[in-house]
Amino acid sequence: MSGPVVVGVDGSPSALAAVDAAAREVRMRDVELRVVHAFTWPAMHAPRGASPLGPPTGGLREAVEHLLAEAVERARTAAPGAEVSHAVITGEALTVLAAQSRSAQLIVVGHRGSGRFRELLLGSTAVHLSAHARCPVMVVRGRPEPAGPVVVAVDGSPQGQAAVAFAFAEAALRGADLLALHAWSTWADHGEHRFGDPVDPVDLIGDADRLRAEEERVLVEALSGHPERYPELTVRTSLVHGRTRPALIEASGSAQLMAVGARGRGGFTGMLLGSVSQAVLHHAHCPVTVVRSDL
Repeated sequence: MSGPVVVGVDGSPSALAAVDAAAREVRMRDVELRVVHAFTWPAMHAPRGASPLGPPTGGLREAVEHLLAEAVERARTAAPGAEVSHAVITGEALTVLAAQSRSAQLIVVGHRGSGRFRELLLGSTAVHLSAHARCPVMVVRGRPEPAGPVVVAVDGSPQGQAAVAFAFAEAALRGADLLALHAWSTWADHGEHRFGDPVDPVDLIGDADRLRAEEERVLVEALSGHPERYPELTVRTSLVHGRTRPALIEASGSAQLMAVGARGRGGFTGMLLGSVSQAVLHHAHCPVTVVRSDL
């Protein structure tokens, strides 16, 4: 891995939590931390500096400098000795951070920003960035300072292999256990049972033992080769008979990080971010890192 860890800040409490998480990543990786604020002029023109009718200090420039200085100071306190740089870049947050991702090894953002729709469970920047960034994106959410294993969602698809590789590397960096979770059901998309083909539910239910054996093989093959690269890691597997999204959300309650692919073997191929990834981004109890397969 090369390049800095980039954290997007906007002055919100969620962004400050992202700074803390990014600082922890920098301490483990021994790389530069780059604090970035995307600045967009409001629809109604506001002066860069103080208003002639107001106090001598104020205005947008001072506000931006203040929130950036707060984030930088917080980063330097959390990661003493680390190189911390900062930048204010004009543009929409998604555009700015997507451009930063081209030279970063990780982008860190809060799950909810300072935008207009604070009642949303997840900010639009976090969702869209997870689908478009050119490096893994960590969305910081859930309980503060979570502990436990690194959990990786395994579905056996080629698209999910990047998330598996990331999870092994991240668990090694953190000195944490790794839990590989694979959920399955008799209604899953198994080889010959393609979406749209006529399938007899009775046959599927009666064949549950065979399907479970197939899913065990999927899980083992998805992890193949990785434990040998990280012999110091404790790797556990969990094969869950049930729906994927609830299983992952439940597992996040005792995890320190969850890694998922941008999209897996189900759903609509045109979607850049799958429904499972979106579900854990909205509801997980710990930070979630989305890893695209085409990076």
